[in-house]
Amino acid sequence: MRRTTLGRLSLSAALASVVALLGLAQPASAAPVEPMSITVDKTSATPGSTVNITLKFTNDQATNAQFVYQSIQPTYATTSDPAVKYAFTTCTGDTSSCTVPTKQSGAAVFNAPVLPGASKTVTMSYQIAADSACGPSRRVEFYTYLYYEYQGGQLNKSGLFPVGGTDIACKPALAHSGR
Repeated sequence: MRRTTLGRLSLSAALASVVALLGLAQPASAAPVEPMSITVDKTSATPGSTVNITLKFTNDQATNAQFVYQSIQPTYATTSDPAVKYAFTTCTGDTSSCTVPTKQSGAAVFNAPVLPGASKTVTMSYQIAADSACGPSRRVEFYTYLYYEYQGGQLNKSGLFPVGGTDIACKPALAHSGR
């Protein structure tokens, strides 16, 4: 018995449908994990205030990250305004080394290994100088550089991430009593 062209096409269509359905039945993959999340505890601060920046590294690889380096530097806008004054005061967290050597920038080496999907956190604090300029367009902003090695040190990734800035608001003038 000979098959007709329509019969062959029907069989092919049925097989293609089964393959497509099997492909759709596979579990959906999760959204990719970002290796770095950054929070700043204040979007506005006055001279003399302390601001905390939390840097959270999450291993987005399928193998351990055995070396994770992070640095934080001021943006050009921050360094080009000589009247904006600040200094890093502390650097703490899940690190084997955490320094703020220049007081204008900092660096951390996270405790390793970092297991796949696990996170490590560092908090860097800086103080806006009491005599810092303040007002409109006066901000302290940073960017951070992240470098990490994984798969037995055979592979690495790196990237720059913006850090949310903090406006430097002037302290409100004290009201005088009219006595």
